[in-house]
Amino acid sequence: MSQPDEYYITKVLEGDVASFSYLVDRYQDMVYGLAFKLLRNEEDAEEMAQDSFVKAYRSLNSYRQQSKFSTWIYRITYNGCITLLRKRKLEVRSMDEQQLTDKDEAQLNAQLIEMDKALVEKLLQEAMEKLPELEQVLITLYYFEEQKMEEISQITGLSESNVKVKIHRARKKMYDLLHQSYEEGIFSSV
Repeated sequence: MSQPDEYYITKVLEGDVASFSYLVDRYQDMVYGLAFKLLRNEEDAEEMAQDSFVKAYRSLNSYRQQSKFSTWIYRITYNGCITLLRKRKLEVRSMDEQQLTDKDEAQLNAQLIEMDKALVEKLLQEAMEKLPELEQVLITLYYFEEQKMEEISQITGLSESNVKVKIHRARKKMYDLLHQSYEEGIFSSV
């Protein structure tokens, strides 16, 4: 049976270096996924994931358990990716905020319900890939990794209100992209 993160952290701090492998096993897919969303390159994402765990291991004595270990390791990974992206002089783009009404969302949901699930997943993935990297990360953390706004704020260094606005904007962009696909008749082939 698996122990909570705190158990392994304590074991590592007491000198049982091998216990860190349990934390790596538990979070390696999530850390790699976050790095890949930001860096969009398998090799860079693998390297960043390794670097993140090395940094976490070396800094484990400074981890104060004020947030979950997953939030802390996400933060390390996020910061590493942003540093690398800045070195590459890539800029995160933004769009003007637009309102997504409940009616718009309900209409889209009704259309999506009628479609094949595999096609929906494919279209959602394509729409997500068209979002700026930061928005992809926010959507991934919130909807797929089920992180709370507070945790996402800690991971990204953005204020909670800024996280909410950016997630709202990303949802609006995805809605627009899906709606555009619908208008172009992509959905009619179902």
